[in-house]
Amino acid sequence: MSIVDTVKGSAQGAIQSAMAKLVPLAPDSWIPGGVPDPLIRQQHGLIGTSVSRLDGPLKVRGAARFAAEFPIDGMVYAALAFSTIPRGRIAKLDTAVAGAAPGVVAVMSHMNAPKMNAPAAFGSSPTAAGPADLPIMQDDRIHWNGQPIAVVLAETQEQADHAASLVIATYASEPSTTSFVAAKAAGPKPGVFMGQPLTTEIGDAEAMLAAAPHKVDQIYRTPRHNHNAIEPHAATIAWDGDHLMIHDASQMVTIEAQTIADVFDLEATQVRISSPYVGGGFGSKGLWDHQILGAAAAKLVGRPVRIVLSREGVYRVVGGRTLTEQRVAIGADDDGHFRALLHTGLAAMTPHNNMPEPFIVGTRGGYAADSFKLSVETVTMNMLANTFMRAPGEAVGTFALESAIDELAVDLGIDPIELRIRNEPKEDPTSGLPFSSRHIVEAWHAGAERFGWSERAGASGTRRDGEWLVGMGCATGTYPYYRMPGAAARITLRRDGHATVDVAAHEMGMGTATTTAMVAADRLGLPLDNVSVGYGDTIIPGAIMAGGSQQTAAIGAAVIAAHHALVAELLKLAGNDSPLAGLSPDEVGSVDGGLAKLDDPTRRESYASILGRAQQESVVASKEASPPLELMHWSMHSHSALFCEVRVNSVTGETRVSRFLGSFDCGRILNPKTARSQFRGGIIMGLGMALMEETQFDERNGRIMNPSLAEYHVPVQMDVPDIDVIWTDIADPHTPMGAHGVGEIGITGVAAAVANAIYNATGKRIRDLPITLDKL
Repeated sequence: MSIVDTVKGSAQGAIQSAMAKLVPLAPDSWIPGGVPDPLIRQQHGLIGTSVSRLDGPLKVRGAARFAAEFPIDGMVYAALAFSTIPRGRIAKLDTAVAGAAPGVVAVMSHMNAPKMNAPAAFGSSPTAAGPADLPIMQDDRIHWNGQPIAVVLAETQEQADHAASLVIATYASEPSTTSFVAAKAAGPKPGVFMGQPLTTEIGDAEAMLAAAPHKVDQIYRTPRHNHNAIEPHAATIAWDGDHLMIHDASQMVTIEAQTIADVFDLEATQVRISSPYVGGGFGSKGLWDHQILGAAAAKLVGRPVRIVLSREGVYRVVGGRTLTEQRVAIGADDDGHFRALLHTGLAAMTPHNNMPEPFIVGTRGGYAADSFKLSVETVTMNMLANTFMRAPGEAVGTFALESAIDELAVDLGIDPIELRIRNEPKEDPTSGLPFSSRHIVEAWHAGAERFGWSERAGASGTRRDGEWLVGMGCATGTYPYYRMPGAAARITLRRDGHATVDVAAHEMGMGTATTTAMVAADRLGLPLDNVSVGYGDTIIPGAIMAGGSQQTAAIGAAVIAAHHALVAELLKLAGNDSPLAGLSPDEVGSVDGGLAKLDDPTRRESYASILGRAQQESVVASKEASPPLELMHWSMHSHSALFCEVRVNSVTGETRVSRFLGSFDCGRILNPKTARSQFRGGIIMGLGMALMEETQFDERNGRIMNPSLAEYHVPVQMDVPDIDVIWTDIADPHTPMGAHGVGEIGITGVAAAVANAIYNATGKRIRDLPITLDKL
């Protein structure tokens, strides 16, 4: 799928201009035997400049096609009926009335669904870290309140929705656990995240806490959160013989294709997933029951199927963030030095998935301390499986940790920024690894000056504006820089000076395709308009996932690697008659639509000339760029220093966030315009977590009670204040292009900054999110 298809001729620059624009082709640190990418040191070109998203005009015109916007002849529309008990079996399922309703083509249930294997990765039923044991619509078993029990297919969506309401189920309920208190009484189990145990102990933290002259020891609670992307989950599905085509909204097309292939006993090459645009993901746009049910229904009736989850359907089928109960205890000396740092607690999980909320992961590398006790344990409840949600672990873990640090600062009488800086670690405090780069102190100083932190009232509840109490709070945010394999790129360079870059990437609105085009244009020495980007399709090589804030940098590394391979191919084509004869790829740079020797730009030849003499219209090169083992020898993170000003009405308790500033340390910023949007979006999501977001869960029957945007509150225009964003822009010399992730760091720490500002305004400490009127 091309984003930019305008072709322009490449310009020929003067020799001095060419020298200035040369991009050395030495491979970056993700290419075996390579050195850090010289683009880190480059002060020209597109990287680091603000570029508008190339898909913006398509979306404004309505020309960007989403999963539910692919028309297919003969298509039928699907609607789901959901269970209403948390555990048991279907004693009787009456679909006769639904099947006889106007326009209905078929009703699929466990009684007539095609045979399917249990899926093995990501979704309502599977685990996040291993094989699943839950089949989808293969028996009469009910595992959570909201599990799909029937798929109605009709000629229109309205007919399908109506008929789904006519499905009648009678259940045989079985004992279930839907109370958090009851789940705790049954006993916790050690938590495991991404195959790693969620526990760290260094020294005797409990003893050192007891001996510390100053301490804080509190319980902090966060509720369930549900995903509410602008685009509800949807798929348009068609079979062509034994080949399956799915137009989906997905963050992981390659993994999804392999998993669905296994479900239907197909080879991965028989399943094609296309996901050109995703209207918000945040961890939720993976493989869930609806895509598999839609494929099974299409197979049953022999017609294409469009399945779009209603907003309620998203709450019933798609997991979110689970609830947590966290203890944070810090013991400190008179000068604020941390003797002991304890962060432990519980997260709820289901019997059929393995996705605890890993709330200690940010604490592991946040602060220096003499001793640590960190652990996440899980308790089991019969409910919808939880899943990744923006900054899983860090988002809620930083609320507890950063609130506790603020409480300790009050007890010590030390400014909360100063307390954090005094406990700044020189190396990763729990792993002992050196930081690849860490400039959070610079971020704190720049943010405090810009925000006007010096104007903060030292004593809580002392600053007023009429009936409004005014306060300021701060917090640190952190998110790891994940180095995942699977990034790949394919560059096709045409004789007319146009290049197409195909990457195994996904575009959820964060600007990945735009940044990819920028990297490719800089590497190739071409104008941005001469570069097209293809992505979001399993026909493209690679298996990267849009998650963990690692996609953009990983894809950038793959583009650099593919460009290096392309140069090698071009030099072969150039042959002995070229001014470049005898040169190796490491001696050559790209500039103005051609190649030139690094230290002698008079030895150059255009792409058109090389391909013309070789009598080829194009040349293609592909490369995968997996992180080398040496990258694992560094502790890598994005950081933020967050500042919040709130106004709390002394009469009504209404809270308004009046100002917010995020000062970020995320390595080199590749595209300031899209990065600023990502930072602000994360902050807005954090404001919702702080003040309003909560999934209401009926502990009598395990049913979500507010499955709509009318009842599940998220920030709207009037809730969002002026948000200022700044960053250090200091490149990390150990990462591709010097960049860290920016997608998830924005939300971390925000809830704590708000809670700490509310304390400064009112003197009331809230440790239970969300901070609503009744708690104030």
